[in-house]
Amino acid sequence: MFGYTVPSYGVMSASDLNVYRLCYCGSCHQLRKNFGIISTAAVNYDMTFNSMILNAVSENGVMERNAKKGMICILGKCACDNDILKKVAAYTLILTKWELEDDKNDHPNIRSNAARIALGRAIRKAANLYPEYDEHVGKGFEELRNMEERGCGDPAAIGKRFASSLMPAMADIAGDAWNNDLKNMFTSLGAMIYVLDAVDDMNEDYMNGTFNPFLTECKNFVNKAEFIHNNVYAVTDTMNSVMKDVQSSYVSVRSMMNFYHGITDNVIYHGIPGTAKRVIGCECSSRPGIRNTITSRILRNENIKR
Repeated sequence: MFGYTVPSYGVMSASDLNVYRLCYCGSCHQLRKNFGIISTAAVNYDMTFNSMILNAVSENGVMERNAKKGMICILGKCACDNDILKKVAAYTLILTKWELEDDKNDHPNIRSNAARIALGRAIRKAANLYPEYDEHVGKGFEELRNMEERGCGDPAAIGKRFASSLMPAMADIAGDAWNNDLKNMFTSLGAMIYVLDAVDDMNEDYMNGTFNPFLTECKNFVNKAEFIHNNVYAVTDTMNSVMKDVQSSYVSVRSMMNFYHGITDNVIYHGIPGTAKRVIGCECSSRPGIRNTITSRILRNENIKR
């Protein structure tokens, strides 16, 4: 699992932890059930959080309460199964498709090619089932690339613009529950993820010669640790700004939710700040490249299939 919207397990109750585990297992099961076992490599904490929010605000949402555990978890039955979760799974694969395309354009390599081949069938199925999502996400990545090519040095603005372009797909997934509160929260969340990812990827982007908004005005980059040391106030101000937007917009969404309050409170007020602290502290990456995550699981998943 990877992503930024991860809970803080140390301050989570045992009952909430059990439900959360079922939720991220459920996200993985949705991918396997609808798009094949290799597609489970795309499961992530961000997908799980989005599924929980959208499921909790829907009149048709169902809370995961229990699941049978087996020797091989991925082969288990979905504990919670509805149209929202299926759509989120498809949306995640479509995002993965365009992330890999973006990776191909920025820095083509064998690992990206392997990931595209491994996930090709699952991605095509998701895009065929939801062509409108594919169109919206594709336009979003095109807008992102245009802003990067213009050399925009405001990571929060880029992230918010990119996330805004993805909202039509999120609105379709949410259905009748969709409103401005959800739109604002998911837009802010997208901007926050973009900012954290940009900080996380400084070293890799510099080495690969790929765009990073934090480095547009940097003339003598040495490494991420030194950059943050020299620009700690600017970087933390940007992080705090987008995190404040996420937390303030979440308050309105929380009142719409039918369940999961304890878990989502944990993610918003403990997990995300903890992730930001790890990212700015130059600890291990919270969001490894999708190509690395996928290729590290291909062999395991193939063995399971046999």
